[in-house]
Amino acid sequence: MKTITLKKNEDHRISNGHLWAFSNEIAEIKGELQSGDIVELSNHQNKFLGIGIYNPNSLIAVRLLSHQKEEIDFQFFKKRIEMAYSLRQKIYRETDVYRLVHGEGDSLPGLIIDRFNNYFSIQTFSVGMDKRLTLICDVLDSLFKPKGIVERNEAPIRLIEGLEQKKGIIRGAIEPVTISEYGIKYTIDLLDGQKTGFFLDQRENRKAFQRYVKGADVLDCFCNEGGFTLHAGYAGAKSVLGIDISESVIQRAKNNAKLNNLDKIVSFHTGDAFTYLDQAVKDKKQFDVVNLDPPSFAKSKKTIRKAKRGYKEIHTNAIKILKPGGILATASCSYNITEETFLDIINESARELGRHTSLLEWRGAAPDHPVLIAMPETKYLKFGIFFVE
Repeated sequence: MKTITLKKNEDHRISNGHLWAFSNEIAEIKGELQSGDIVELSNHQNKFLGIGIYNPNSLIAVRLLSHQKEEIDFQFFKKRIEMAYSLRQKIYRETDVYRLVHGEGDSLPGLIIDRFNNYFSIQTFSVGMDKRLTLICDVLDSLFKPKGIVERNEAPIRLIEGLEQKKGIIRGAIEPVTISEYGIKYTIDLLDGQKTGFFLDQRENRKAFQRYVKGADVLDCFCNEGGFTLHAGYAGAKSVLGIDISESVIQRAKNNAKLNNLDKIVSFHTGDAFTYLDQAVKDKKQFDVVNLDPPSFAKSKKTIRKAKRGYKEIHTNAIKILKPGGILATASCSYNITEETFLDIINESARELGRHTSLLEWRGAAPDHPVLIAMPETKYLKFGIFFVE
């Protein structure tokens, strides 16, 4: 077995359960290694730490798959995916729509698999997983006999790994899929929808949002295909307006509103949410509830300062158009924006306007997106619901 040895004192994080070894932590490499090869990882005293996948072109040089010596083959992936499936059956036993594999949270770093009834959508973020994509599909075929499998590998992070960005059908055939989420139906496009086809991580937060909207005028910014918008309409909101910059996304949201007979209550506008909020302030518009669910503003530490300015702007304007006693629901999916920073931004935005905020609920991603406690990087989504006086 080819071996990578870490420098002295560089094994503590791995020993505590972290699954990444970085290139600057490596002391020695034994054997001719190619990108995507399986390697044994050991500390400076040659103590075995685990087996992982090597990538010489990435800062994350080794992603650990196992802390035991075992073959990384069909049976290995079958065992891991069966374990992940067993957990999802406990969490969501009434549905076949969930994240089946959530990377490090399911001890399969670099791999995402979402299930949408009889269809699967895959993302591979590492060379090692990408090279084993056929093997992974073989496992899915053996366990689930899916009608179709797609890959949604357009994420920029693949470029860092030395991988091309691509998407397409891998197995079978794909057609529009209708899924159900707590009474709401969505027809989703697995090839052209956001990320893997639909944002499953906000599922429980959309349900929680329902309790605050009855009889309210609601604004949903960055509404995507209508997730929070439709939940508000379903829960008895007086009116709901969803804003998103993508025309194709808005069209799918309108179709979903009709699918749920909510098109008389909810409406959608194609436009930039920043611009809309700014104009709404100038027009002195008022809402009972405002929801903010923007894309990641801080995909790296270099962009944190700019991201903080973006969060500050949208929260300040959102609070300006909230009626006294209104509800602000807001999310950040940027790992690089900490919980403390995010809360500080919200508090500062309110305080500068002479408004007071009370935190009602503080939530994360749905439980089919498990967090590996030893890896703070896996706890990315923050969602809060606030009462604004």
